[in-house]
Amino acid sequence: MLSHSLSVTSAAPSPEIVRDLIARHDAHAPRYTSYPTAAQFTAEVDGARWGQWLSTAPVDTPISLYLHIPFCKRLCWYCGCNTRAMNRVAVMSSYVDLLLAEADLVLAHVGRGVRVGSIHLGGGTPNMLPPEELERLMAGLAARFDLSDCYDIAAEPDPEVLTDDWMRAAGRIGLSRASLGVQDLSPKVQAAVNRPESFESIRRAVEGLRAQGVTSLNLDLMYGLPLQTEVNVVTTLGQITDLKPDRIALFGYAHVPWMKPHQKLIRTEDLPDAHARFLQSQAATRYLQAKGWTAIGLDHFALPHDSMAAAQRAGRLRRNFQGYTTDTAPTLIGLGASAISRTPQGFSQNLVQEREWRQAVQKGQLPVARGVGLTDQDVLIGALIERLMCDFAVDVDACTRLHGLDPDSLGDVWSRLEPFAADGLIRIEGTRVTVTPLGRPFVRAVCAVFDAHALPADRHARVI
Repeated sequence: MLSHSLSVTSAAPSPEIVRDLIARHDAHAPRYTSYPTAAQFTAEVDGARWGQWLSTAPVDTPISLYLHIPFCKRLCWYCGCNTRAMNRVAVMSSYVDLLLAEADLVLAHVGRGVRVGSIHLGGGTPNMLPPEELERLMAGLAARFDLSDCYDIAAEPDPEVLTDDWMRAAGRIGLSRASLGVQDLSPKVQAAVNRPESFESIRRAVEGLRAQGVTSLNLDLMYGLPLQTEVNVVTTLGQITDLKPDRIALFGYAHVPWMKPHQKLIRTEDLPDAHARFLQSQAATRYLQAKGWTAIGLDHFALPHDSMAAAQRAGRLRRNFQGYTTDTAPTLIGLGASAISRTPQGFSQNLVQEREWRQAVQKGQLPVARGVGLTDQDVLIGALIERLMCDFAVDVDACTRLHGLDPDSLGDVWSRLEPFAADGLIRIEGTRVTVTPLGRPFVRAVCAVFDAHALPADRHARVI
């Protein structure tokens, strides 16, 4: 085993130590954007059960809305989202009709007025919707929900198809936050994943959205892409940091062709190995921190003024299906094909196939395909994992007692944590577990120790 002193040294570990750690701890593990994860969802949660949860959902405080727009101009080969290439306006217009129809179905089961605190348009590519359809969608939501407390309207536009007309419409609906996909600016890497994109289109999108009143801009990057190197990653960062985005997300590419068949178009031999991925992520972290961005959790960075950095400083950072977030709403209602919802009772997911989702809504049925109900133990484990993912530390016994459960209910977690402590990836002080700087890239593997719903390894991407 490695010396525990590694956990407190400031020097970068040697390549030999890194390779040894990866060999022992680079397991397959969820990204833990929820607990239980979507891999544990089953058909036991259907429209009827979701309707029951809605009828008792806590809507006295503002909820969050997520709307899934499953359309893109092109199919990026790395993508893990539910989307398809589509540019027919009639298809997108009818989809907006059905989003609003699904909202009516939800509200009929809630049976009372619903206040909304935040709205997130994801996908897919929300700016595939024509500007007039975007405004019609938002007007329809405003007619159905109380938006007087809505403090955040966010979207995930694709810079390559972002028009001036769409940005002006975004300004009219009050878009306050936007997340733009960059991934990597190397033409060779872009060609390897079918994502051509120029820096000029990104710069134009950033400037145009800011001119329309968007106050928080996030740029999404990836490491571990085919043909990608440390030089590619840092060169891309050198360009995009000049734009001063408020947040930067640096995701590790998850190669799961058994789940996303289009990823088979990526040449496996072009993918960097785990050690190269580790070096890419660490080089990016050093670069961004030197430039003034604060590291947030596993893969986000924010300028000190941003609300996400403030949430981290205050211990209020959360994690959901969009990654790290400041959203604390107890209820999330997802609309659209594959959208996921959450209430204190559990998670539900809509039918993934757009055609099936359309048919269900047209029949007046809540279009739920699967989900999972939450036990008290699930809520506890979810809280433990969320704090480790967000704060890299948690007092296990204190958290357990806060949830009214016996610490012994966690079983043999302490013995399973010992290998991580022996290798300097965590420190254990009493009942407090702290992930060390050396261990942060392995935090998902540490979280998996607490996971009571283990699945076969091939259901998840590797940690590194």
